[in-house]
Amino acid sequence: MALSLQSLKSHFPIFIHRPELVYLDSAATSQKPKVVIASITDFYEKENANIHRGLYEISSKATERYEKVRTKVADFIRAEAPNTVAFTKGTTESINIVAQSFLKRILKAGDNVVISAMEHHANLIPWQQVCAQCNAELRVIPVNKDGDLMLEEVSTLINKNTKLVAVTHISNVLGTINPIEEIISIAHKRNIPILVDGAQSVGHTPIDVQKLNLDFLVFSAHKMFGPLGTGVLYCKKELTSGVHPFNFGGGSIRDVALNHTEFMDYPNNLEAGTANIPGVIGLGVAIDFIQSLDLKEAEDYVSLMTTSFREGLKSIGKIKVMGNPKKSGGIISFNVNDIHPHDVASFLASSSIAVRAGHHCAQPLHKAMDTSASVRASFSIYNTKEDVENTIASLIELKKFWS
Repeated sequence: MALSLQSLKSHFPIFIHRPELVYLDSAATSQKPKVVIASITDFYEKENANIHRGLYEISSKATERYEKVRTKVADFIRAEAPNTVAFTKGTTESINIVAQSFLKRILKAGDNVVISAMEHHANLIPWQQVCAQCNAELRVIPVNKDGDLMLEEVSTLINKNTKLVAVTHISNVLGTINPIEEIISIAHKRNIPILVDGAQSVGHTPIDVQKLNLDFLVFSAHKMFGPLGTGVLYCKKELTSGVHPFNFGGGSIRDVALNHTEFMDYPNNLEAGTANIPGVIGLGVAIDFIQSLDLKEAEDYVSLMTTSFREGLKSIGKIKVMGNPKKSGGIISFNVNDIHPHDVASFLASSSIAVRAGHHCAQPLHKAMDTSASVRASFSIYNTKEDVENTIASLIELKKFWS
């Protein structure tokens, strides 16, 4: 039986300790349910040991639990096999691995990489840097004033010299849900691999990497109710042999001599050193928690609150919402008159309302939308109608205070 969304807030201890908190910064990091927190505590208290090394009971148990999560993640994103899933520190590291350990080996002068203008810096800078290193070109799909990608430009930007396309699934600023199926199709017609940044989508909307025919999918546990410092790199099975080690050390090797090292196959070749075992275990429990929900109901619930907030902003007047995309998730960025976003966020914080202010690690997107910064409110399943009402009421008070 699916968990009731009406009582969901009680599953998140932070709201018990801070009942006054209106948390509207889930795009930065989600809050953690008590089952996830408990799983990490239990590991350290009862089973703490390293993996893949010890033959004693708690080490074997830790290895078993860690590898079971790999299978759980593969099932969750509908991957073809567990060994297509590598554990990383997060979305940023996963993208850097693909840039430096896959793309750099095939990228040469005159080639190009295609991204979009709405990318988070994590899905921009790694490609920018590897293109600079290889004397290749970084090409950018523009965004229109509504916050939608100008897809008519994609076919022109992609050519025989394109070695990779990398796009976000959901914008962390505008909430735009990009038509990744269409972009994947365009890329694959020219046999070009594609990476999708799923940081804002995995865990919040169903993802089937085989149905999408995805080559790479990257995401972070901490944006889907899991622990910080834990991420996933999915790589399509036929491309795994092209992903080489990113960090070097123990746990990723088959054989070592003083002048030569033979590495294990993907994903083990990426998991050198001591793994973030409790983080991975917590990710597994976060997936269990997500699967205890009716995901469609959860999506509709978040959408309803986001729409209500957008309408509330319109009713205040003299508030400019960034973009009006055709399809969007639970993220809205806006500006209040000529009040600096930091002042808006500080005023809201005085009422225990947590929003984000700044460029949200997406400076080029802000420039494309003719602003340097914005206030961002991002919603999740633990938000309530009262959260929306209290935030709108506080913004009304802000305008009175500032006028």
